[in-house]
Amino acid sequence: MNTIVGNPVLLVIDIQKDGWHPDASGIPIMAGFPQVVERSARLLAAARRADVPVIFVLEEHRRSGIDIGRELDGAETMHCVEGAAGTTLTDELQPQGDREFFFKKRRYSCFIGTELDILLRALRAETLIMIGCLTDVCVHYTAADAHQRDYVIRVMPDCVLGSSEAAHQASLNAIAYLQRDALVSSTDMIAALEATVTARV
Repeated sequence: MNTIVGNPVLLVIDIQKDGWHPDASGIPIMAGFPQVVERSARLLAAARRADVPVIFVLEEHRRSGIDIGRELDGAETMHCVEGAAGTTLTDELQPQGDREFFFKKRRYSCFIGTELDILLRALRAETLIMIGCLTDVCVHYTAADAHQRDYVIRVMPDCVLGSSEAAHQASLNAIAYLQRDALVSSTDMIAALEATVTARV
């Protein structure tokens, strides 16, 4: 398996401060958020060393709820509210420099109503490396949309977190169904990124 095919881009999906306080977020979340943040920060550092572009995405909704659509029809209550302290990105995972990008979204998929596809095409991206929350919601729908746009998808199971362990695993299985090599540990991805640095020396 080629862990990285062509030009990679790291996509950091909704790793927001509310993850530290799941009872206040309006979204059910399985245990392990601090560990996901720690591993994600290591992966981000490796991407930066390899000069890989990074795109940070934040889910945010107006206080009126006018843009939340059908998101409250399931298990979730109001969440990711504009101006709330927990809605912001975690301190450990923030954009830096002109090779890193940031935008907000109103829907689960990072492609819906955003500039993501424009950015990826401008960066000539082929492999989309995905980390973030939640595995069974925003990560899953973004991975499926990326697959249908012919990107190579790579999801780090140890750098994503689901609404529950069962939902987390079910979505990982569904993503692997789309692309057999989609699931890669953060350790293996860091090694692949480091290999690109070595190859340039």
